[in-house]
Amino acid sequence: MLHALSLGLVLFVLWVLLSGFFVPLLLSLGAASVVLVVLIAHRMDVIDHEGHPVNLTWRALFYGPWLIKEILVANLDVARTILKRDMPLKAQVLDIKGSQKSELGHVIYGNSITLTPGTITILLEKGALKIHALTEMAATGLLGGDMDRRVTAMEGVVATDPKKDGKEGKTP
Repeated sequence: MLHALSLGLVLFVLWVLLSGFFVPLLLSLGAASVVLVVLIAHRMDVIDHEGHPVNLTWRALFYGPWLIKEILVANLDVARTILKRDMPLKAQVLDIKGSQKSELGHVIYGNSITLTPGTITILLEKGALKIHALTEMAATGLLGGDMDRRVTAMEGVVATDPKKDGKEGKTP
């Protein structure tokens, strides 16, 4: 029930922000459409902890700004690399084991890597990720394990030492 209520609240806030209308008739029609969508989603049994992870909400609010900062820093690194005359690319494929305990945590970690310019998650299987890194800085950043620890902390699990988690980078 908590998931359905929070989904309804999120949908209504999103509707208000995107529509920009504050006329009582339109607000009530928006609320009615949100209630209808939540009822249909509930009947289809698609409202669950993975589809709408309420437990991650507050921790995700702290993770989001950090991820945006990392995306901006990676953008600058890729732009510098491209604009250099000799274009010092050091592409490599890394095998990394994520320390997350749930599938949702692994997906968030893989998507965070893909959102960061210069890296892309090629394969995610049972917590093992195969990642393509465009530059040495991108590979070093991933092997440092900061993103892995932050995603694990957002998931609500204390991360362990990355060296003990099998975070060795391998190049082909």
